Amino acid sequence: MEILNLKDISFSSQNTAIVQGVNLSIEEGTTTAFVGPSGSGKSTLLKLCAGLIIPSEGEVCYKGKNIQVMNRIQNLDFRRESAFVFQDSALWANQSLQQCLELPLRIHFPEMTVKERQQRIGEVIETVGYKRSLAIRPASLSMGEQKLIAFGRALLCRPTLLFLDEWVESLDDYAANRLVALVKQHKKHNNTIVFVSHNMGIIRSLADF
Repeated sequence: MEILNLKDISFSSQNTAIVQGVNLSIEEGTTTAFVGPSGSGKSTLLKLCAGLIIPSEGEVCYKGKNIQVMNRIQNLDFRRESAFVFQDSALWANQSLQQCLELPLRIHFPEMTVKERQQRIGEVIETVGYKRSLAIRPASLSMGEQKLIAFGRALLCRPTLLFLDEWVESLDDYAANRLVALVKQHKKHNNTIVFVSHNMGIIRSLADF
């Protein structure tokens, strides 16, 4: 089953073409890597796939629906079923880690109790291997620790579609291998993964396409 379909996608910024005329079909349960030199538009294409930026031309469809014209319920479903791990982690600087992690659960699972949220957060933090306090703010963390929290945040809603932008960059080998193993586990459950990486070892070990 086709889960994502890009139809004649182009994107320009400040009169500069970054992505031009891309047509791409991604099947459910597959793992796709975007590969190319720095500045070639890989991260931009990933964000277009995730509906985080709007194409200058063309359309991105999720399960047959154009992301740009989804109603509120359809968009919330898409956001709950997908997750994006940013290259720079994109944690809210003025919030504690606990607040950063609670927000997706508050939005998508408003019926959850405080105890249930804490349990879910505790599970993902243990899974990614973060061991420090959640009461501190992102600025207190190394970039590697921020990556662990960002990856944990992506897992909170148990997405079936995962977008990863250089998600193991700045991590030591142990932490990087741990997160790659988690992606492999995610893959085994027939989830769909689209990622950007310059690490050919990771690309060869994960990508179907």
